[in-house]
Amino acid sequence: MNLTNETMAGRQVYTISRLTENIKEVLEENFSFIWITGEISNRYIPASGHCYFNLKDESSQIRAVIFRGQVRHLKFEPENGMSVIGLGRISVYPPQGTYQVILEYLEPAGAGALHIAFEQLKKRLDDEGLFDEQNKSELPPMPGTIGVVTSLSGAVIHDMMNVLFRRFENIHLLIAPAKVQGTDAEDEIAGAIELLNRHGKAEIIILARGGGSIEDLQAFNSETVARAIHASAIPVVSAVGHEVDYTIADFTADLRAPTPSAAAELVVPEKYGIINYINRLTDDLSRLVHRRIAEARMDLDALKKRVKSPRQHIEDLRLRVDHLANRLTIQIIHQLDRARSRTAFLSKRLDTANPDRRINNYKVLLEQIKASLCNIIQNTHNNNRYRLEKLERSLNALSPMAILERGYSITRTTGKEGQSIVKNADTVETGQQLEILLARGLLRVTVRDKIA
Repeated sequence: MNLTNETMAGRQVYTISRLTENIKEVLEENFSFIWITGEISNRYIPASGHCYFNLKDESSQIRAVIFRGQVRHLKFEPENGMSVIGLGRISVYPPQGTYQVILEYLEPAGAGALHIAFEQLKKRLDDEGLFDEQNKSELPPMPGTIGVVTSLSGAVIHDMMNVLFRRFENIHLLIAPAKVQGTDAEDEIAGAIELLNRHGKAEIIILARGGGSIEDLQAFNSETVARAIHASAIPVVSAVGHEVDYTIADFTADLRAPTPSAAAELVVPEKYGIINYINRLTDDLSRLVHRRIAEARMDLDALKKRVKSPRQHIEDLRLRVDHLANRLTIQIIHQLDRARSRTAFLSKRLDTANPDRRINNYKVLLEQIKASLCNIIQNTHNNNRYRLEKLERSLNALSPMAILERGYSITRTTGKEGQSIVKNADTVETGQQLEILLARGLLRVTVRDKIA
């Protein structure tokens, strides 16, 4: 029985379909496009290519879908447990009577902020020249010791060791363990790079980590790690994440490898390939030497045929030797004559500039300077003594003791209040103890009477 609001007098009764349609209209009109955030759960992708999942928070959840066309444009793969932010519209699915959000855009929560921070740091470091090709070092073609900065707990180090020892089994490996994500990761990575530089044995450093989200790779997008790579005296190869992952460390390093295993292949040549190459070069060199020897023998045979009379050639050489010997003898005699003339000239100049004469002249000059200096010292001493005597007479004339020598005396009070000179009879009392300072000696008196 299909009841409607027309058949039920006084009541407004909806059918399920009409009620669902009304709810659909209300929701779609009021929530046409909204931003929504939550955690992904129960994700599944059917054969149609659409991506279905639940978005939930602490107390609620809502169904969500991204159609295949939008899925192709996502820069990441949505996974269960991932926090995301999306833009979409609310819709109702009438056959089940459920509402859901149809998403047009989706990104990891915080990815937008991290991306902005990434671009800003990248531009600043690029402006400083940390990414310039002229600052990058060439990798050694055949390093004997390789330093690796990575976590010991992951599969990365084992994969790299397999590749390294397979290509060159007696390569030396120095591992500087460090966290590759989470708290203190960037400081540990920078510290490991600095440690390998201080150790000084490694000829190349591989900075390695497996793939992950932008949050997982955040340590490799830090300024601390970038500056540690730039300051490294040892060439650094960045092998972080997968081939599509780019970090600040990739731009700063001397070389970027798409994966850690690829980095191992890039920095270490294959031993047996080198041996085969050397063997080929040895064979080529051997063939070249044999060909050159054969050509030299042919040239020697041709020369032998051209030499007709060695004895005549020897006689010519003897004559030439005699001629050169005569020329040499004459030249030596001329050089000896020039040497004798120059020796005589220098001997004459030496006699003219006899050191004894110069020494005597300097002795006379020294005696003159000495006498002049003594006169100056004596005059200065006399002048200073005269000034001192004059100052002494002036000082004695102003001295209180000189006044006392002329029969004057100084009267002063005594007591706990200290000593003061008596200048007025009104300042002392009868019976007060006084001191009278004479030129020689001191009198202690008592005031018996005073006349003002």
